[in-house]
Amino acid sequence: MSVEQRLKELNIMLPKVGSPLGNYVHAKRIGNLLYLSGKGPESADGTMPRGKLGAGLSVDEGYRHARRVGLVLIAAIKDALGGDLDRVEGIVKVLGMVNAAPDFEDHPKVVNGCSDLFVEVFGEAGRHARSAVGMSSLPAGIPVEIEVIVAVR
Repeated sequence: MSVEQRLKELNIMLPKVGSPLGNYVHAKRIGNLLYLSGKGPESADGTMPRGKLGAGLSVDEGYRHARRVGLVLIAAIKDALGGDLDRVEGIVKVLGMVNAAPDFEDHPKVVNGCSDLFVEVFGEAGRHARSAVGMSSLPAGIPVEIEVIVAVR
């Protein structure tokens, strides 16, 4: 089954990828590795949610935000590969940064939202190495930012 067929089966619609917010690119390919810039979650209306885990946002809310980031990342991968997600050989590495209160300890549970999505969409190729770390703040107050390295054909 193609990745596009899998997305349809899962009833997943990818968001549009906007322009970078500075002097950088969404993705940079070096050899067979595609490095993606960090992305934040987008709400259905295109706005960016704000909040801090452990200080107003629950782990479940963080998980859902991380899943939304995963959708944005898949859309950026698709754009970088000329629309062909079947060129993904595997998700290599995920770095999840969680905007968290100092005593928050469930960073991995939040970033699982993105990791679980990658496995749902790419199967075994979606399994990856990962870091999930806490940050005292993130741009525009977003709850989570995630970057990824992808092996591609």
